[in-house]
Amino acid sequence: MIKLPLASKRESLRRLGTHLGARRGQVALVVVVQTVASLAAVSLPWILGVVIDGIEAGQQARWVLTMLGIAFAMVMVAGVLNWVASYRARVLGEEVFSSMRVELMDSLTRLPLSAVENAGSGDLLARTTHDMSSVQHLVRNGISAMLTMVITFTVTVGAAFAASWVLAPLMLVGLPFIALVARWYYRHTIPVYRACAAGQATLSGMVAETIDHGETVDALRLGRVRMASMDAVVKQVWRMERYGAWTRMILFIALVCGTLLPLLVVIGVGVYLVSLGWLTAGQVTTVTLLGYQARGPVWEATFWLDELQFAIVALQRIFGVGKVPADRTPTVSRVKRAEIEASNVSYAYRDGHPVLHDVSLTLRPGERLAIVGPSGAGKSTFGRMLAGIHPPSSGSVSIDGVPLVNLTEDELRSHVVLVTQEHHVFVGSIADNLRLAAHGRTVSDEAIADALAAVGASEWVAGLESGIDTAVGAGGVELSPAQAQQIALARIIVMDPHTVVLDEATSLLDASAARSLEQSLASLLAGRTVVAIAHRLHTAHDADRVAVMEEGRIIELGSHDELVALGGAYAHLWEQWTRR
Repeated sequence: MIKLPLASKRESLRRLGTHLGARRGQVALVVVVQTVASLAAVSLPWILGVVIDGIEAGQQARWVLTMLGIAFAMVMVAGVLNWVASYRARVLGEEVFSSMRVELMDSLTRLPLSAVENAGSGDLLARTTHDMSSVQHLVRNGISAMLTMVITFTVTVGAAFAASWVLAPLMLVGLPFIALVARWYYRHTIPVYRACAAGQATLSGMVAETIDHGETVDALRLGRVRMASMDAVVKQVWRMERYGAWTRMILFIALVCGTLLPLLVVIGVGVYLVSLGWLTAGQVTTVTLLGYQARGPVWEATFWLDELQFAIVALQRIFGVGKVPADRTPTVSRVKRAEIEASNVSYAYRDGHPVLHDVSLTLRPGERLAIVGPSGAGKSTFGRMLAGIHPPSSGSVSIDGVPLVNLTEDELRSHVVLVTQEHHVFVGSIADNLRLAAHGRTVSDEAIADALAAVGASEWVAGLESGIDTAVGAGGVELSPAQAQQIALARIIVMDPHTVVLDEATSLLDASAARSLEQSLASLLAGRTVVAIAHRLHTAHDADRVAVMEEGRIIELGSHDELVALGGAYAHLWEQWTRR
């Protein structure tokens, strides 16, 4: 299965920077407030050093108490400013995360349907859920934390150099060691993070498929097989997570050594230099306390860099959604005629394995065409060609002489629409679910009621507490599969195309309900071209023409009576159907 692409690491960071750059004022405010807060915080070690030297010089208790009061006041100021900076940074993070979600949804709605079908649901589901959750913590909290630690570390080191340019460099002797271990850590863990994300995507797809097709899994007794496959993926992810935990333990040991040993060096060297009279006890105290204070940003930096590496993998997957190439280049915005013609259409999901072979067919405006044949004959694939979902591998499907893939999306859907047995109920009211199909046109409540009546949904909708204004979808009234399918069919009526491709569109209804609905739709869709891909042959019986497909080819084409009289493949199918 073809996976969706990944954005490069550099591009992912650039895109994240673009979201931050759009809020320069907020970033500048956070930087300024945090800088002042850090300056106030480092004043405590500085003042304590001054107090120690002052006591040694014979300063009075009043002076000492005044200096300690100033230190206390500066700590209070630092606390308040840290809160303000953290609050503003979190607000900034929320806005950045919100804009990223909007961008992702915009990319998702623009994805070519062919790319979605080729990639499968698991990869897309993981990018919109698990990957967004991975990024969420970084963006909402990490921006604040990383700005804080960078500014705090910079101000702290600067204060240490101001206190003693001799001792301050000793604070940093552990950084090269930490950097080497961190480099080793990230080199080994990034591939693990990427593999874990891919494993989560695979697991999400397997779980979703098993739930969605639970009845089939039960009927074929595939429960143990599915569980075994999921267990194998979970074990693989667990092994990678365990390896990541082992590398984090090594990084933790390096941090302990790289941050505590320099402090011992500072104290040892400082005591020696004090004995020589080169430094004062207050300077040694100040640098030591500042060195201890600098440990926090170093530890935080390592933690957030770890989170950043994990998030970068998620960002590559999220921003990669927008890198899916278009499967068509619209060049025509309007066509007039309503005749769709397929000419020598071939299509392959995988190179070298075509499922359609030079299929040619002209749809007569206003006719009802049924496409029948055994499973795997290419009926649904050909239906997608006729609806412009996939561009053919070779040949063309055109309207008014213009290939469907050359039409804009809005123009294409105003002419031809595909309805499958797969359906979705959007969060909102029933009326909202139908108005989504109007492409900006105003749809009255009366028109919605007419559409619902046409698909036989009026009675159960009227029985709901708020009628067409009843909330459905997540958090609302749960619709049965048959009811959801009726909503999907009603959307087609609202869209009002001249050609409708129905791919097993009534399969979730029982035989009698499907028959009744198809008869209602027949009268409602009168004057429109209808292509019905069906496994119930009464659909073919009522059609103007029937196309019989086998192995990716149309082997018979004609009316029901003509094909029965022909005594070929369709006649055989009809005989089997009528014997039930």
